[in-house]
Amino acid sequence: MDQKNAQENPFVSIVFNIALPVLILNKFSTAERLGPVKGLILALSFPIIYSIWDFAKRRHISFISGLGFISILLTGVFTLVHLPVEWIAIKEAAIPSLIGIAIIVSMRTESPLVKKLLYNDKIINVDLVESRLESTHHKESFERLLGQSSYLLAGSFLVSAILNFVLARVILKSPTGTPEFNEQLSHMQALSWPVIVIPSMAIMMFALFRLMKGIKELTGLETEEVLKTHEKPTARK
Repeated sequence: MDQKNAQENPFVSIVFNIALPVLILNKFSTAERLGPVKGLILALSFPIIYSIWDFAKRRHISFISGLGFISILLTGVFTLVHLPVEWIAIKEAAIPSLIGIAIIVSMRTESPLVKKLLYNDKIINVDLVESRLESTHHKESFERLLGQSSYLLAGSFLVSAILNFVLARVILKSPTGTPEFNEQLSHMQALSWPVIVIPSMAIMMFALFRLMKGIKELTGLETEEVLKTHEKPTARK
């Protein structure tokens, strides 16, 4: 399989990005063990190492993954220089906000982000869809559909930004650089999936559903024709 097309292992991602950091921040950041600073550095090293390893393996890093990597580094920097916890909350909201803004701005470029996130050849048979749109003279209608999908996609990141900020402000109460802060940070990371990721993913899936429905109406193709569900088998020698 081409390294660029290799799929990320979600289990490994969750272990390195959530499970191990939460465990270390919760159990090993006390003064009797690693201490708050060393515990934080070790906890944040796992997502950083995973990001580097994933890039080396797949030779690809997306715009969103890049911002996530920066977010992890900023968390460490803000904590090590003892910035107020309010800055952590602002940072947590800023990252998804930047993604949402980038999606809207990219609509006026030749490579809108919605095409990379939803309408791409890993999910959809783009060549077949484009050919059918040309033959049915529905290109303009499709562009409007992509615009609607872009706003829905940007909305999912706006929801994420709001929930990130609220979660950080509710949970992070102790000063940075303390064992209590590390424990609260671990709770925030553990809650990020049910509180933030699931609602955002639900909106994103709705955007994909709307896009798929629109493509089917404009092209007359069936779902199995639109979706790229599998690769063609290669002939055995």
